[in-house]
Amino acid sequence: MKIKLVERKNPSDLSKPAKWYANAVNLGTKDLKVISKDIAGRSSLTRGDIENVLSNFVDQLPAYLRDGFSVQLGEFGTLRLSLSSQGADTIETFNTATIEPRVIFTPSTSVKKELSDIPYEQA
Repeated sequence: MKIKLVERKNPSDLSKPAKWYANAVNLGTKDLKVISKDIAGRSSLTRGDIENVLSNFVDQLPAYLRDGFSVQLGEFGTLRLSLSSQGADTIETFNTATIEPRVIFTPSTSVKKELSDIPYEQA
């Protein structure tokens, strides 16, 4: 994996000297068509079959999360909804319009293990 080093100040103490941190270099995007073709090459399913399954999954996912379910995807990991909102002084003054949903992904232990020994090189 290619990385680039970026110099950053400590946001909690700007008087401290900046340090260098690794940033992943994004080499582009793998879209549904490419992913489906790659998966089809490893199975007896066609690219269209794979695209159909993935598209239907993406269509159904928001409903599961909205209904309060975590979505466990076998050896891939789990998706769940997390909420962020502005605080209110009382229950009566809480405004639900300030709620912002976020999807949290937690990879499985096998995915974490596969990513634990990535070789890195500076771009």
